[in-house]
Amino acid sequence: MDNYYVNDNAQSTGEHEVHKDGCYWLSQVRSKSYLGSYASCGSAIARAKAYHYSNSDGCASCCPLCHTK
Repeated sequence: MDNYYVNDNAQSTGEHEVHKDGCYWLSQVRSKSYLGSYASCGSAIARAKAYHYSNSDGCASCCPLCHTK
């Protein structure tokens, strides 16, 4: 299980990226919300969409299976 976070600031393309602990890009995020501990990025993305930002996507580096945009 990994801990996941969503970037509170949208990318220039409008989506909020979801990252997991240890991601280089997460260390660059100034404002983030903790989503919880999940077995997959898909569950973390679903949480981000339901409770934070409907336009969420996985980070290309740490969540490549959930990176769709």
